[in-house]
Amino acid sequence: MVIGELALQFTDEAWASPTPCQEWRAADLAGHLRCVADDYHEYLDDAPVSRLARLMARSASPQSLARKLARQNSAELAALADAGGPEHIAAFMAAARSYAGRALPVWDLPHHRFGDTVVTVGGMVGAACAEWHLHAWDLAAALGKDYQPATPEVLVAGWRAGMPHLPLDASAAVAPCGAAVGGGRTGATVGHSAVPGGAWQALLRASGRLPV
Repeated sequence: MVIGELALQFTDEAWASPTPCQEWRAADLAGHLRCVADDYHEYLDDAPVSRLARLMARSASPQSLARKLARQNSAELAALADAGGPEHIAAFMAAARSYAGRALPVWDLPHHRFGDTVVTVGGMVGAACAEWHLHAWDLAAALGKDYQPATPEVLVAGWRAGMPHLPLDASAAVAPCGAAVGGGRTGATVGHSAVPGGAWQALLRASGRLPV
């Protein structure tokens, strides 16, 4: 997993580096990843009536959803047990692998609904994949590097299947730094180069990482 590969490149000092997520150091982002992976397990445990499903069922505006999820993420990060970046990443990777194994047998079952669209468990896995690759870009930026996935088109398909509330062709990016489900904060504080490839750029724009 690319997040694990990037984590190995961080020194103790580098974990204090800023990321494209405002107010989050690399270690904070690692903690956020850990929280989000745990949230995905909770949502799957309670699907299709999870707290995420209840929130999405209201079909609120993308801006309202982003604010609510950002508050949730901030609260979860504040409550997280004190640990370093490597410990958070190790916990995230274990939870992510476990989640993939749990999702496969129930791939086509409903996970939640947004408006008239039913998001399946498989669609939610697609959303998770897109979000985690976007966070890999954040971690790479904290190291002063650029990152582009090998198959961004697959991530675009996952985004569309799992995030109907945030269409990629929206006129304005409303998702916070942490994408649509596990979002964080908006705005870039770390310089980055433009990423070639329309599919990946579309994801970076939709998640608020590149200007629209």
